[in-house]
Amino acid sequence: MSSTTQRSTGVTPEPPSGLARFNTADDSTARAVLHEVCASRAWGSKVLARRPYATTDALFAASDAAMAELTAEDLAEAMAGHPPIGRPKPGDPTSSREQSGMAGASDELKTEMLELNLAYQEKFGHVFLICASGRTGEQMRDAVRNRIDNTPEQEREIVRVELGKINRIRLTRIAEHAEGDAA
Repeated sequence: MSSTTQRSTGVTPEPPSGLARFNTADDSTARAVLHEVCASRAWGSKVLARRPYATTDALFAASDAAMAELTAEDLAEAMAGHPPIGRPKPGDPTSSREQSGMAGASDELKTEMLELNLAYQEKFGHVFLICASGRTGEQMRDAVRNRIDNTPEQEREIVRVELGKINRIRLTRIAEHAEGDAA
């Protein structure tokens, strides 16, 4: 149905099946789903409070608004849910999928990333966070090299943007997830 037809008839499309399930899930279940997207309780509470969502774009807008409101402490909580680049969470297919660019990296590159991750963590007090989906190991290495000279304030805002990108990817999987499919 075209958007013109939608306007003239007043009919709105049904949300994707996963989004419909998310909208109707009890708060405890929905909160657990959101925690898998982002470990920040403040972010999860803000996104949860705006249900139901008519579209994935509305869910994205709520996620982006919630991310923009997070304090430094909330961002630290969100980052704590992410493993270092090059070491996805064992048994977590989402983490492995998102970091697949490091899977085929040479031992030399993996060692360099470990060293850069440690230097970054020493300077900023948290893991290097980047939306790794679709990036090669070399691109991630170059990003940490470029960002290590940032100020903590600059880096906090970059992390906020990167978390927002990660959240959108994960929310898309939830919204499009059909009953019985693996998200």
